[in-house]
Amino acid sequence: MTNSDACFGAFHRRSFHQKVLGLASTGIFALGRTGMGSGFGKTGKLSDIRVVEASCETENVHYRSPLKIAGRVITDMKVLHVRVKVESRAGKVAEGSGSMSVGNIWAWRGTTEPDKTEETMLRFCEKLAEKAPECGLSGHPLEWTYDYAGTYDAVSGEIALALKVEEAMPQLAQLVAASPLDAAVFDAYGKLHGANVYHLLSKEYCNRDLSFYLNEDFKDEYLNQYTLRTPRERMPNYILAGSTDPLSSAEVSHPIGDGLPEHLGEWIHSDGATHVMIKMLGDNLDWDVNRMLAVNKVAEEVQAKRGCSEWFYCADFNEKCENVQYVLDFFDQVKRSSPAAFERLQFIEQPTHRDLKAFPNNRMHEATRIKPVAIDESLVDFESLQDSRKMGYSGVVLKSCKGQGQALLMAAAAQKYKLFLCVGDLTCCGTAFLQSASLAARVPTVTAIVGVARQLCPAANAPWIEKFPSIFTVNDGNLHTSVLNGQGLY
Repeated sequence: MTNSDACFGAFHRRSFHQKVLGLASTGIFALGRTGMGSGFGKTGKLSDIRVVEASCETENVHYRSPLKIAGRVITDMKVLHVRVKVESRAGKVAEGSGSMSVGNIWAWRGTTEPDKTEETMLRFCEKLAEKAPECGLSGHPLEWTYDYAGTYDAVSGEIALALKVEEAMPQLAQLVAASPLDAAVFDAYGKLHGANVYHLLSKEYCNRDLSFYLNEDFKDEYLNQYTLRTPRERMPNYILAGSTDPLSSAEVSHPIGDGLPEHLGEWIHSDGATHVMIKMLGDNLDWDVNRMLAVNKVAEEVQAKRGCSEWFYCADFNEKCENVQYVLDFFDQVKRSSPAAFERLQFIEQPTHRDLKAFPNNRMHEATRIKPVAIDESLVDFESLQDSRKMGYSGVVLKSCKGQGQALLMAAAAQKYKLFLCVGDLTCCGTAFLQSASLAARVPTVTAIVGVARQLCPAANAPWIEKFPSIFTVNDGNLHTSVLNGQGLY
């Protein structure tokens, strides 16, 4: 089988991309049938691009303090950096870059050991970058990345065979590992046209309307209708209260001593934070309720000293709750113990298992009548968003780690269906956080952004502080995002 055949055949194995087959036969997005890297199809826009070069590098980043997630304590992470060169139908060329933490502990929950899932995701990204110039695709970045995703199953199968991984790579892990390439293509497209990519999402640049990717509710609509041309001036930033993090000076047993805050109270004071994400256990109700109350007690003391009267929380259960009753009991006990803490709870994130189809009884209707409940790990495509709505979920956590194109499509769908919106994090540092912050600032109904790399791995942000001080230095609880208006993604 040739690379061209593999690229084409992958579409047959993913119903998510069935509609691409019709376009392939017309030549709009020729899948290399006339030879790999054969250039553009017979029809399309002069602004269309194809990838002519791509490379992938890996960086190891150490955490300042450990993070506990899903029962595992993480002390470092791998970050993927991808660079691409693209060429337009008009013959212009430009380069772009994208980055993302691998996040295998979060993205790949299964039977395979973490070291092996990390290696598989790294190799997957490298292989996608290697094959990108050969795949024969062209178009707007939204189209190029969507169509190229049709190869993911074939590529992941190839990697699994080479590494002797018996478990299929989850779709979420594929999205995360592919996201740096995805971002790089969008970034290069903006730079090629000398504009911020959020100015290049209209019918003038796109060959397909949103109904191609979503459903007929979006006929004759384009992403420019769901995004802003000018980034918002500022966005509230959620800081993190991890399940093992000290909340006050009394809980600091081993000071880090690097001059940065040592506990939650100091972070709230230093950042002027008005939003706190609280990591819950999800399988110990008493602990979760007490943790919520303890965070609130510390926040009340610090905010009183600051003269701040309004702040908010998010409770993230990382899909550990057995059922919706756990959430209802959590609401009830927090409200009875501290009505003020309950009122400050803005939303909760992914309380039960990510696999919505495997757990159809995990319906959230009762909970969402009380507070917004947002999907995170569950959200991998439009079908999963629709499934979540049927199951009572009322919100969506957008994440650039699932791909720029996918995030924008889900942002459009969430706005159409009037869902609560927040932009989440995967310990995004440096370039990855700029991508995430830019997404948050360009989607009009996003309430806040989660950014925890400043707490967990601040050294990784150091190269960017001078150029984007208002993004990487926070003292009033906000990211001042108006600066994210350059060429490319940010």
